[in-house]
Amino acid sequence: MYLQPVVRLLPHHVLPGTVILLSKRGHQKFNRFSACLYGKDSAIGSLLGVNQHIATSELLSPQAPAISFNKANQDSLLKHDPDQPENPKVLKLAIIGAPNAGKSTLSNQLLGRKVFAVSSKVHTTRCKAKGIITEEDTQIILLDTPGMVNNLRAERHKLDKAFQEDPWESVKMADVALVLVDVSDKWMRKSLHPEVLKCLSKNPHVPSILVLNKVDLVTQKSMLLDVTSKLTEGLVKGRKAVIKSSKKSVDRSVKSDPHIRKEESGGLPEDEQDNSDKYLKDRTGWPHFQEVFMLSALEGDEVDTLKKYLMTLAKPGEWEYHSEVVTTQSPEDICQNIIREKLLEYLPKEIPYNITQINELWEEGSGGELVIKQTLLVPKENHVKLIIGPGGELISKIAKEAGSDLMNAFLCDVRLQLAVKYRKR
Repeated sequence: MYLQPVVRLLPHHVLPGTVILLSKRGHQKFNRFSACLYGKDSAIGSLLGVNQHIATSELLSPQAPAISFNKANQDSLLKHDPDQPENPKVLKLAIIGAPNAGKSTLSNQLLGRKVFAVSSKVHTTRCKAKGIITEEDTQIILLDTPGMVNNLRAERHKLDKAFQEDPWESVKMADVALVLVDVSDKWMRKSLHPEVLKCLSKNPHVPSILVLNKVDLVTQKSMLLDVTSKLTEGLVKGRKAVIKSSKKSVDRSVKSDPHIRKEESGGLPEDEQDNSDKYLKDRTGWPHFQEVFMLSALEGDEVDTLKKYLMTLAKPGEWEYHSEVVTTQSPEDICQNIIREKLLEYLPKEIPYNITQINELWEEGSGGELVIKQTLLVPKENHVKLIIGPGGELISKIAKEAGSDLMNAFLCDVRLQLAVKYRKR
C-alpha cells in the first residue's frame, strides 16, 4: 500500500532539536505513522553506479528474510543450530579494498537486503560484520570489512585498530578474497591499494578474484582493458590474460590463455620474503587472481553473475548459521550504522565523526511497529542548529531516509524520533 510521507515537528514542550519522521497509512488512524519512502532520492547516492532516483527496494532482491528488530529473537536465531540440508556447502568470502570502494554496497546487493551502511564518505564501515546468503544447499558468509589503511592514515584520522586488523583477519579466515576496485576513481584504478597488495602477498594460499566496480561511470569503456591489464599484471589464473575488444564494444570477459605455461602460484619469491615492502613498492597489480568481473547494476545482471560464480566456489561443509539469518549484527547496531550513514552523507567535514548516538527508546508499538528514540550528542552548541537545519528540514530528511532503510531491513513500520543535544566534552 502507498504510504504518504508526512513530517512533523514535535510540540513545544519537547526538547529543542527533536524531530520525528511520520508517514500515514490510509487504513490506519492518523496517530500511527512511520518512515516510508523506500530509498528514493536517498543519500545513498548510487548502488554500484545505480542512478540515485531508483528506489533501493527495487535494486535489492525481495527473497532475503527479514531481520528481527527484537534483540532476544535475533540472538536466539544466531545461537540456533543451523537447519542443515542433506548435502550442505559453504563459502567464506572476504571483501577487501581501499576506503570507499563500495564493499558494503556490493554486500547489500549480494544479500538482497540493505544491512550495511553506505556513504560517499570514507570509513563508513567501522568494523567487520558478517552477512549470510543462503540459497538451496549453499551458504555464503560475507565478511564485510573496513577500507584498508596504513599506519600513517590510521593515526592521522584517529582510527580504531579494527581498521587495520579486521581486513587482514578476514582474509586469513576466508576461503576466497574478493578485491573490489572503484574504476570510476582515476587514482584508485591506477594500481591496487598498497595495503591490499601487501595482504594478498602475505596470504598467497587464499584464492582471490578481482571485481571492477562502477564501470558504467567510465566514459571510455576501452580504458577498462588497460585497467584490467594493470591490476592483474596481464595474468589471470597464472596465465597470460586474453582480453579482446572491438571498435563498437568491449568484451568484458577476461580469460587466461591455455597455451601459455602456468606460472608458479603464490606470493613473493623466496628471496623477497623478508623484504616484501620493497618488492611491492613498484607493483601495480596482483598476477594471481582467479577471475575478473566488471560490475554495473544499471545494466542489470552483473551482480547476479558474480553471485552465481561465488555459489560454484562453495565446498562441501556444514552451514554455520540458520537459513533465516541475514547478518550477525544486532538490530541496534544496524540502526546505529544506518543513522550514522545519513549523518555522514549530509553533514560537512568532521562534524558527523564527532557525534555520539544514544538510543533512548527501542520498543514495539501497539500496532506492531518499531518505535525508536535516539539522541544525537554534539560537542559544539552551533552544531545543534546546523544538524536540525532551517525549520527542522535537515534532521527530517535524515530521519526519513534512515527510517525507510530500517523498514527495508526489518520489514515492518518504523517510528523514528531523533533529538539533538549539546554536551560539552
